[in-house]
Amino acid sequence: MSKVRVGLVQMSCTANKQENLNKAIDRVKEAAKKGAQIICLQELFTSLYFCDVEDYANFSLAESIPGPSTEMLSVVAKEHNVVIIASLFEKRAQGIYHNTTVVLDADGAYLGKYRKMHIPDDPAFYEKFYFTPGDLGYKVFKTKYATLGVLICWDQWYPEASRITALMGAEILFYPTAIGWATSQDEATNIEQYNAWQTIQRSHAVANGVHVVSVNRVGFEQDEAMKFWGGSFISNPFGTILYQASHDKEEIVIQEIDTSTSDTYRTHWPFLRDRRIDSYQPITKRYIDED
Repeated sequence: MSKVRVGLVQMSCTANKQENLNKAIDRVKEAAKKGAQIICLQELFTSLYFCDVEDYANFSLAESIPGPSTEMLSVVAKEHNVVIIASLFEKRAQGIYHNTTVVLDADGAYLGKYRKMHIPDDPAFYEKFYFTPGDLGYKVFKTKYATLGVLICWDQWYPEASRITALMGAEILFYPTAIGWATSQDEATNIEQYNAWQTIQRSHAVANGVHVVSVNRVGFEQDEAMKFWGGSFISNPFGTILYQASHDKEEIVIQEIDTSTSDTYRTHWPFLRDRRIDSYQPITKRYIDED
């Protein structure tokens, strides 16, 4: 099937993990009732964005994968015949934690997980304190409705990640995300940052000829020092915005996309055909010195 209805859940979170999980499940059910077939939740949706501080107590938020959250979501996926993309804080072993997204098929089957490859370390985004970089490589998941590629937040800025995932056969790229504005910033900076964030992802759609779906959280966190900017969106394979959510409201979005249009765009704009793969070896270097 080429036509598929994608659901985005953009929501705010609280400090209560179970409350957030229950809220997300309710939103998934609502999206399913509205006709969604593939539903994507935002990054780390079971908690506040805890990486604003380096606090050992936050490791207690992690869980095994598969584990309690995937078990609950699996029941919902099977009951409503939907694919669920769920971003979780994974405890792999004592002292080893990952930022991980799981994919559950429409029959509730656990298809696997992707561990975030690119880990940021910026003020209020201290992810290197918590997360071991992913070691599963880039992944695609063959679901009932489409073959999906999943990348996570900071991965958004790296064309190498989207390219490899697309070359592996992803028909749609999903980006669960948690990104926001410092409330101390001026509006011009806010606009510039959001536009850059959206533009880089739309460029991945264009370069690879695939739909891109980005799902962000919304609301004030970190004692209102951070406003997560929402703005979840869906881009077609040539960068056209099919839907963009608001910056300040919780939303459940259902958007039909046609994955067969990738062939049309790739045929008329043959970027994949004209790649000079024989010349790309320097990309594996950190930096290329002239001497």
